[in-house]
Amino acid sequence: MMLILSLGTVALLFAGWRLWRRLRFSLHVFQLHGYKIGEYARWLIKRPFNYVFRLSHVLGAGVLLLSYPLAGAVSDRALAAAMLGLWCVVFASSRRYRSEREKKPLVWTNRLKRLGLLTAVIVTVPIVASVLVVLLLRILDLPHALIPDTRLVLRALLLGDLIAPLAVIGAAILLEPVEAFFRSGFKRKARHVLETHPDLKVIAITGSYGKTSVKFIIAEILRQRYQVLATPGSYNTPMGICKVINNDLQPNHQVLVVEMGARYPGDIAELCDLVEPQLAVITNVGVAHLESMGSIEAIAHEKGTLARRVVSGGTVVLNADDPHVLAMAQETAAHVTTISTEGNPAELSASDIHYGPHGASFVVRDDHGAEQAFTTRLLGKHNVANILMGIAVGQSMGLRLRQIAHAVRRVEPVEHRLHLRSEGQVLVIDDAFNSNPVGAINAVEILGQFRTGRRIIVTPGMIELGMREEEENRSFGQAIAGNADLAILVGHERTRPIVGGLLAAEFPEQQIRVVSTLFEARDFLKGYLQAGDVVLYENDLPDQYDEPA
Repeated sequence: MMLILSLGTVALLFAGWRLWRRLRFSLHVFQLHGYKIGEYARWLIKRPFNYVFRLSHVLGAGVLLLSYPLAGAVSDRALAAAMLGLWCVVFASSRRYRSEREKKPLVWTNRLKRLGLLTAVIVTVPIVASVLVVLLLRILDLPHALIPDTRLVLRALLLGDLIAPLAVIGAAILLEPVEAFFRSGFKRKARHVLETHPDLKVIAITGSYGKTSVKFIIAEILRQRYQVLATPGSYNTPMGICKVINNDLQPNHQVLVVEMGARYPGDIAELCDLVEPQLAVITNVGVAHLESMGSIEAIAHEKGTLARRVVSGGTVVLNADDPHVLAMAQETAAHVTTISTEGNPAELSASDIHYGPHGASFVVRDDHGAEQAFTTRLLGKHNVANILMGIAVGQSMGLRLRQIAHAVRRVEPVEHRLHLRSEGQVLVIDDAFNSNPVGAINAVEILGQFRTGRRIIVTPGMIELGMREEEENRSFGQAIAGNADLAILVGHERTRPIVGGLLAAEFPEQQIRVVSTLFEARDFLKGYLQAGDVVLYENDLPDQYDEPA
């Protein structure tokens, strides 16, 4: 009997450890999806046999089924010991849910703690109930049998493990009224804080690409004259902006610069309700989030919400090189300032543009005839347009071109956005944040300008482009072919279009290396790189997009 108790204890420990890792993994994926139930559910539906229903569940069910024909053929104690022993083997592994190499670690926020606690309760109820039933039967000395008792506990363990990813959805639904209450409270507090700053100038930036770069360019330019608070990193959601307003906005701040992200219709309107911007910048309309928005027209309409919602007497800065953005000039009652790097009619334009592997130089002309030479350490053609939008904001706030030029020289690259750095004798171009078709092509063209050594790109390609995804990734592969010497592609299935584009452009097949994870790519490069080599990291997908092992 001691053997059975020992095996039962070990089986519970193995199953509990595996269940904890599986539950933690599911909570992490839910957090990476921004706590959005629909997105997490779609992620599970696409991977039913990789994360929801695993081989271990089949084997566990097999152990239970096998016990029925063997009952009576062997002693109850021997059968119970065999079942528990096999169970230990089946649920010993939790390798699939390891956490030591997460790209974006799980953060135990208060919200996640609430969600985790309720999910754990849902998952453990059948397990605890089955164990209590068995214990109660023994305490009361009621009729029972060893094999049915064992089966009851194992069935509960199997059920708990199986429902863990789904229990997260159930817990999130149950907690939604609570979370809605907290969100409402944070918004009320943020609006109250803004009301205590009646002279605060709120500048909002939206667009498919470039929001964060433009935000930091604007902040650097305006800091020459104003006390500026800009949301950090890529904070572009209601709760992220609320956090900055509630925790960081001080009485001496004169300008608040925020970026506005939009994955679904109505997102921009919600953010405008929160901060009521007096000055808006719209960078471009592209295929980012085409999957969730449905069409380019829907994306343009959503971005145009910002132009329509600028307060009376405000200013809107528009990119005249993007027809969708330029059309927004007809939708707003605000004063419109346009910019162009491609020779289109605009109030502010850039010419004599010279790009290089370490920055750019150009001449800016405004509609009053003033000219000023600019230099920047920011890489890529698109950053000249980003700087022009920052200049337009600076001029609308009373700064002269010469003042702005000094600030632009000081602007540092945003982390993970065409950030050039040295790692020993190797140059790294870090463009790992959220790749898009325009930025990806710019990045590989910059890589092609280097002549110091071999040019290597590491990329998983682009995602969330809807029906355009395969086409855009194939074009991306063709662009890589003309600018790189080695292509390391992350993800065997996802990067097939890139391989197709590379081969169509007659890129040597032996110079294409496909790996499963970014960590595998980095491990390979440790033994491959030599002095003078240049590595471009183009996009680094979050953990939930890793292909199953």
